[in-house]
Amino acid sequence: MNSPELPEYDDVGEAVREGRALLPANAYRIQFALENLDFRPLSVADPIPLGRQVLEAAGLEPDRGYSLFAILDTGDFEDIRLNEPFDLRGVAAERFVAFLTDREFKFEVNSHEERWGKPAISGQILKQLAKPGPDEAVFLEVRGGTDVLIEPTMLVDLNAPGIERFYNAPRPPVEIEVIVNTRPRLVRGATVTFEQIVELAFPGLHDANVVFSMTYRKAASTPHAGELGAHGSVTIKQGTVFNVTRTVQS
Repeated sequence: MNSPELPEYDDVGEAVREGRALLPANAYRIQFALENLDFRPLSVADPIPLGRQVLEAAGLEPDRGYSLFAILDTGDFEDIRLNEPFDLRGVAAERFVAFLTDREFKFEVNSHEERWGKPAISGQILKQLAKPGPDEAVFLEVRGGTDVLIEPTMLVDLNAPGIERFYNAPRPPVEIEVIVNTRPRLVRGATVTFEQIVELAFPGLHDANVVFSMTYRKAASTPHAGELGAHGSVTIKQGTVFNVTRTVQS
């Protein structure tokens, strides 16, 4: 009697998300990255591979001095020794990252300790680790100074004395240039009100008989053009145009 043919591979990530055990297969698919968090699928033949077998499956030479980590579902980086087995069946980990280095750098993200194998880390990777909300950003704590907003394109030096601490906080409003009655004006935040634009067009107090009307175009919100009434608001972008008219009622 022929034994059933094994599938080409079982996906470790799918097993973790489905809460099931790994199935017998010819290979086991994980996600692998080298010196960054740009993961790609990688297959290993054994559900309990040695660390060096993971590196070899990625086409790397383990004896060159690579450090290998598994990223657990908690976000922790677990060190994988090259000559010790790592059981894919018992740990909720599908992502693995390797660094060509002989040193680890520790830092904190939202009070959670992380480890990195390079002396610098990008803002984009910190964002992936910190997972800020839609209106949040990642900040580097600066004791005795002003905390630094970390943008995705920035590189942060982890070589400085002490442990770097990163955290999520509301993103500060940015200044956006709009055009009000043909004049450029800076406003803070992505949304402006009718009353804010009136103040930019005609600053100061106004007689009760004065009535304002307003049109806008090139807005970020939909519709991108139209009329804005009292107590209304619109989402803007760089170059949104407002025309404000003042009328004195008799």
